Amino acid sequence: MSADTIRFLNPPELATPPGYSQVAEIRSGRIVYFAGQVPADRQGNIVGKGDLEAQADQVFRNIGTALAAVGCKPGDIAKMTIYMRDASQIAIYRKARDRFFAGVTPPASTLVGIARLAHEDYLIEIEVIAVAS
Repeated sequence: MSADTIRFLNPPELATPPGYSQVAEIRSGRIVYFAGQVPADRQGNIVGKGDLEAQADQVFRNIGTALAAVGCKPGDIAKMTIYMRDASQIAIYRKARDRFFAGVTPPASTLVGIARLAHEDYLIEIEVIAVAS
């Protein structure tokens, strides 16, 4: 997407966040909603049981696959919601996030610490909203 499609900004009156944008303005294109992606491979097997970084990497691989299915890339994500069983491990999650968004402006994001996900071995789930041309 070009800067004409999604404009990311951090208003100077707000604190600059670490690795994401405060605002994502959709200027044109079609909005695509993606279901929450979990740390499961193509066969439904859990990847990285007990390992948040391995699980986050798998979730981002799944997001990349879902994006590609509609002709999008990581830079086309406008909003991301992250659900984590242990939000105190945010630094571990950020490593995987930074690898996925290398070279592009990270989207607006919300991280929510929760007690449980759909499967007891899931440590993370991420849903995204992207803009496609």
